[in-house]
Amino acid sequence: MTTTRRKGKKTQHRKVPPKFIFVVGGVMSGVGKGIASSSIAKILQARGLTVTAMKIDPYVNVDAGTMNPTEHGEVFVLQNGLETDQDMGNYERFLNIDIPDINYMTTGSVYASVIRKERNLEYGGRNVQVVPDIPAEAIRRIKNAAAVANADVTLIEVGGTVGEYENILFMEAIRMMKSETPNDVAVVMLSYLPVPGSVGEMKTKPTQHASRTLNSTGVSADFILARAPIAVDKKRREKIARFCNVKLEHVISAPDVASIYDVPLNFEKGKLSDQLCGFLGLQCSQRANLSTWKRFVRSTQTAQRPVKIAVVGKYFNSGDFVLSDVYISVLEAIKYSAYSLGLQPEISYVSSVDFEDRKNLKKLKQYDGVLIPGGFGTTGIAGKLNVIEYVRKNNIPYFGICYGMQLAVLEFAKNKARLKDASTAEINPKAAHLVIDIMEEQKEKLAQKDMGGTMRLGEYPASLKKGTIAAEAYKKRTISERHRHRYEVNPAYIQKLENKGVVFSGTSPDGTLMEIMELPQEVHPFFVGVQFHPEFHARPLDPHPLFTAFVKASFEHIT
Repeated sequence: MTTTRRKGKKTQHRKVPPKFIFVVGGVMSGVGKGIASSSIAKILQARGLTVTAMKIDPYVNVDAGTMNPTEHGEVFVLQNGLETDQDMGNYERFLNIDIPDINYMTTGSVYASVIRKERNLEYGGRNVQVVPDIPAEAIRRIKNAAAVANADVTLIEVGGTVGEYENILFMEAIRMMKSETPNDVAVVMLSYLPVPGSVGEMKTKPTQHASRTLNSTGVSADFILARAPIAVDKKRREKIARFCNVKLEHVISAPDVASIYDVPLNFEKGKLSDQLCGFLGLQCSQRANLSTWKRFVRSTQTAQRPVKIAVVGKYFNSGDFVLSDVYISVLEAIKYSAYSLGLQPEISYVSSVDFEDRKNLKKLKQYDGVLIPGGFGTTGIAGKLNVIEYVRKNNIPYFGICYGMQLAVLEFAKNKARLKDASTAEINPKAAHLVIDIMEEQKEKLAQKDMGGTMRLGEYPASLKKGTIAAEAYKKRTISERHRHRYEVNPAYIQKLENKGVVFSGTSPDGTLMEIMELPQEVHPFFVGVQFHPEFHARPLDPHPLFTAFVKASFEHIT
């Protein structure tokens, strides 16, 4: 296979076919396949290769939009509006690129495609079978993603762990691709090595079992990333190599590190990019250029002056545990902006339910800034409205995202515009004053319960008003941001709200949709709400300007 790609004004012929690296999990979930995949992609990108990354979710959901956030974590929205797993956000942040929707698939989406083709007689009337047709559709998508990106290397993360029924068909896809072009496919297994406290010794047996389970699918690991609380010593690496049938140099120690952004540097220290380039016959540049990435990582370690930010959400609690993954893009966006300002972010996860009792509001005085992220439904809304009123009256910098903006408008309508019966149609569709109402094009969809993938999704432009906080932050008059919502500021109340002091500093180009609301700085140091999700554009090497403005205002609030 020979393809061409453009580099500057020259057209270069690819001397080797595109390569594919599958990342699978062993022993248990939640040990960082997404970060491992992102980090491998990063170090190969740093070697001068064109890299893209994909995620295979083994859920029957067609996309991630209908998944429970406290079970699955954040829904990340791609540029064209596809609702995906949060790992797609990691790929975009690490690679600093926008990733197309072809790079995300679920069991549900794959089956839906196969069934649609069968209904359209695209299989020529033959029997359509689970094997090989479902794995073949996954392979088609993988190769299409590589072609769309014109990638030298495509990273494919397979959700779940080896041995699960849910991902067995995707293991079959790996087997089929490996059988077809063995020199173009590498399999990396991320496996956990526990160190039981009562034993005091790192154990490799679970990884050995995971390796054999993977082998039973017809797939063998070419590389093993040995995740553990501490660095894996040579003796354990030798044992893994011997019993899992991989080369010693292909067993890479992956210990706990200070932050996820240290992982690419750790992999490069372990010469993983050298090993992958050699194994796949890739023409890599002499050394990985990670200097900019290293400067960013250094900034996370050297920042001294603290800035305390409270993120008031409704999805933090999961049983006895705190689940911060629901708002992972928001949390990371705060960090990027803080580090760029030389500040050390101290982020507190606060449940909005706690503030339904107004006596608890005084706890907010300990924070330099308060952020309310997006969400849905009625749970915790009373607490959020109390928080917004408190920070508005006490001049604590506030940043509201999506629902956080709508509730800021609602609180202002109730307490400043004196619309006591004001509400949002999401909470009380029969309220006298629906300050936040269902978008016109969404009404029929809700009536028909057409819910999956039907919100206002993806990237839309907005125009900014000169002389506002938003315009000053962006330093331009037209922006483009990603959305995920069904409700909007009701146009019937815009004039009343503006008369009382709200500034709608960002609108859709035709002026019908209110994209940004704020209070003038002479009234409040920083009170801004946005209908879109700016966190989806925040990157380690390119912090989002609105988050930076919010963090800066929060720090200046205490100095």
